Amino acid sequence: MNDLPDNVMPFPDATSQNAEIPAGEVRIMVPDTSIMVTSATHAVALTGDGEILEGTPVELADIYKAEIPPILVHSPSVAKRIGLQSPRRCYDLLELFAFVKPAAFCLPTPGGIMQACGLEDSWELSSYPVGLHRVVTSLLEQFSLTGSRPDTRRILWSMTRDGWLWGPYLLAAIGEDVGQDSNVKSPMSGLDVWKALPEWEEQPPPPPPGTYPVEPNEARQRLADLLGQRAEDRPSQSDFSSAVSEAFTNPESEDMPRFVMAEAGTGVGKTMGYIAPASLWAEKNQAPVWLSTYTRNLQHQIDDELNRLYPDETIKQDRVVLRKGRENYLCLLNYEDSVRGSSLPGRTVGLGLMARWIAATRDGDLSGGGFPSWLPDLIGQAQSVGLSDKRGECIHSACNHYSRCFILNSIRRARYADLVVANHALVMIQTVQGGLDRDGRANRVVFDEGHHVFDAADSAFAAYLTGREMWELRRWLRGNESRARKSRIRGLKTRCEDLLGEEVQAIEALEHVLHASRILPNENWTQNIGNGQPQGPAENFLYMIHELVLARANNTDGPFSLEIPAVDMPEKLLDVATELEEALMAIFKPVIKLREGLMRRLDEKSDTLDSSTRGRIEQVAQSLEFRCSHLLGAWIEMLKALKLEATQPTELFVDWLGIEKISGRPVDVGYYRHWLDPTKPFAGVVAKNLSGVLLTSATLTDGSGDVDTDWARAEERTGANHLPDFATRAKVPSPFDYPNQTKVLVVTDVRKDDLDQVGAAYRELMLASGGGALGLFTAISRLRAVHERIVKPIEQQGYPLYSQHIDALNLPTLIDIFRAETDSCLLGTDAVRDGVDVPGDSLRLIIFDRVPWSRPTILHKARKNEFGGAKYEDMLTRLKLKQAFGRLVRRGNDKGVFVLLDPMMPSRLAGAFPEGVEVERVGLADAVQQIKDFFPDHQVG
Repeated sequence: MNDLPDNVMPFPDATSQNAEIPAGEVRIMVPDTSIMVTSATHAVALTGDGEILEGTPVELADIYKAEIPPILVHSPSVAKRIGLQSPRRCYDLLELFAFVKPAAFCLPTPGGIMQACGLEDSWELSSYPVGLHRVVTSLLEQFSLTGSRPDTRRILWSMTRDGWLWGPYLLAAIGEDVGQDSNVKSPMSGLDVWKALPEWEEQPPPPPPGTYPVEPNEARQRLADLLGQRAEDRPSQSDFSSAVSEAFTNPESEDMPRFVMAEAGTGVGKTMGYIAPASLWAEKNQAPVWLSTYTRNLQHQIDDELNRLYPDETIKQDRVVLRKGRENYLCLLNYEDSVRGSSLPGRTVGLGLMARWIAATRDGDLSGGGFPSWLPDLIGQAQSVGLSDKRGECIHSACNHYSRCFILNSIRRARYADLVVANHALVMIQTVQGGLDRDGRANRVVFDEGHHVFDAADSAFAAYLTGREMWELRRWLRGNESRARKSRIRGLKTRCEDLLGEEVQAIEALEHVLHASRILPNENWTQNIGNGQPQGPAENFLYMIHELVLARANNTDGPFSLEIPAVDMPEKLLDVATELEEALMAIFKPVIKLREGLMRRLDEKSDTLDSSTRGRIEQVAQSLEFRCSHLLGAWIEMLKALKLEATQPTELFVDWLGIEKISGRPVDVGYYRHWLDPTKPFAGVVAKNLSGVLLTSATLTDGSGDVDTDWARAEERTGANHLPDFATRAKVPSPFDYPNQTKVLVVTDVRKDDLDQVGAAYRELMLASGGGALGLFTAISRLRAVHERIVKPIEQQGYPLYSQHIDALNLPTLIDIFRAETDSCLLGTDAVRDGVDVPGDSLRLIIFDRVPWSRPTILHKARKNEFGGAKYEDMLTRLKLKQAFGRLVRRGNDKGVFVLLDPMMPSRLAGAFPEGVEVERVGLADAVQQIKDFFPDHQVG
């Protein structure tokens, strides 16, 4: 161990603190370097010789840039606060944590990592470095007890040999002599963790579902059993459970499901309310019920609630399955490919951390609670979430990892589960592709957060004839065409050629598909269009759209996407559209023949094909139908419609040409089509193919003042009005005392177009509440401007300020931090409003910068004309306000204030707030004082 780096020192008395570490065999050592902690405006460092330095992050930048890098938490955030374009390799404690405690939850903050290591977080910023020193020794001591497994040692040696800074200290902790090279020579050593993963085997098909209904009294009893005697008495929850049980009775006709719309006010406990009848139906009928919600974060909240139903984790593993799109799961073949190509310096470190997680994960979910959401910030997207199957290239049973595949295992387990927790997008896509499962057993769905069904259907049933979409199809068909870089991207030929046998027509059709697909944009399509040198009919079409949009759109230099109506098209563009239509048809026709050939072989050779081959044929045929036939068919219809738009505008669709921007940067261009009313395909394709549908939310109705009108609009937003019979309505009010637990203030003396005034208002309101504030913005530019104005005074008062689009942290991580730090503040946009669930004191103030009217896009204006003009606009805005307000009070003892910095808020929007809550119009000074009086326990001094 004498060959350790010069910057290594032993931690005093470390071995004597733990009797299980034999003295003389292991040594707990800490890097002899500075420990650095930063906030947005302040930084503190403990140098190697014990000196404390304080200042701004910029003033302490030399600590970060020193020859021997410092110990810190989340290097990308620290680098951004210092003003650097990219982070450097440091002794990042998150890397150490991810290796020692893989798949364990940890907030990427000094306090968060201390708590995750069992250390009390009662520190001031100035004393955090001492706490982080204890974190280092705690993690190394834990590893000294658990890190001696051969597979762990091999991973660690590979990472250390690749230059991982923490490697020597971890090796020393398990008694390895870093002066001697390990016997392991292969750079892959230890990283081939797939070999140790358990394999699953196929099971016989499950029986068809029964038809036993769930009666209202049974639902009430199941709920009582779930909650137990110690549960809080909630009569409204029992009433809700009884009412929604109708969705779990038998339909009276084939094309009309039991469709129940149930609004449950916040605090009713609707999740357990519907889990009760859903779980009972699943048990009675031996078939799964799908519980669908809008976001992945909400999926995990439902999964947590199911711990009450299945407290035994082993039983829950069999009864409950989280289903997400395959792009959310690690693909073992992608990981293996990355490992085998990991010869570049530094790559083994990231793959080693992923190897540790793969060995510990339950289901390979890269968007789940077991995957550190901050890990991609440290090791890059390509070596983490980029290892998912995002391109649809799965080769199924031909893959060496088929029997260990996380994706296929979740699909298989869902067939035998009682409850499948999914999201709206997946449910719609699966239903369109033939059903929620291949046996047709899953025919009951609960749509939680049902007010989002309209938006989910809008996305699921839209069609985009754009550069990015056509390039993705070309890549799926033709595979990797770049000679400059290696890639395992497999084309259609590789995936299905061996399945065609002697089907001569199918073989010829495959060749025709590959030949014809050359007209699709290649990987350089953006440069070709930017340079004015498009290649082929597809790029010609995109180039002409690009030039036409720039010529006709307003504010072309602005941050928002550009769009123009698909009317009055130049003849030259229509000629190119005709040429593209013919070229796409030349792909479409042989795709149909290829699929027919596959299905013919499946039929004629059914007695000789093994189950693995049959499964692959079915999968390829399904992919051809939905990835090619449907997509190409939609594009061809769009091109035909483009010629008619000027004289015969469609009544079903809204079409436009556009340039899509993200953060002001163009990312795509093309021709866009949305259903004018996306609930039509939702009702006709999804709902009608189910036997029972429960659609529930706290905000189904918008509060216009007319109950019948509110329900009629709710039916329009959910597709219930397109069903052949009436939907059942149910409404259970919230048990909370909103008039006493909340306030709604409209500030009348702040000019919303003066960002200095807006920033000052945010500052004073957040200080008045003592933190715990969520600031919501209608535009990212306004968020950035306000953040710049308030971050220093807010943090100087001891309230951490976090911000979407500014901090080098993703949104789920920001929400986790905000939830954990009681007095922190968070700035965000609509995505925060929809995804945040922060019970307790951590969220006690919500500030809206102005009334959240919808942006007047072509699509919005068309729907406004279709669904009632100004009343439609008011409904959408009331729903946004209602959803935001609903974030404030999540428990019976919560208190909250809702502030709108817009004196122009019309009184007709007041229905967004609960009955009895008065909307007070006040000046800023009065609002500040009212907030101070409302939260006396959070006032300084």
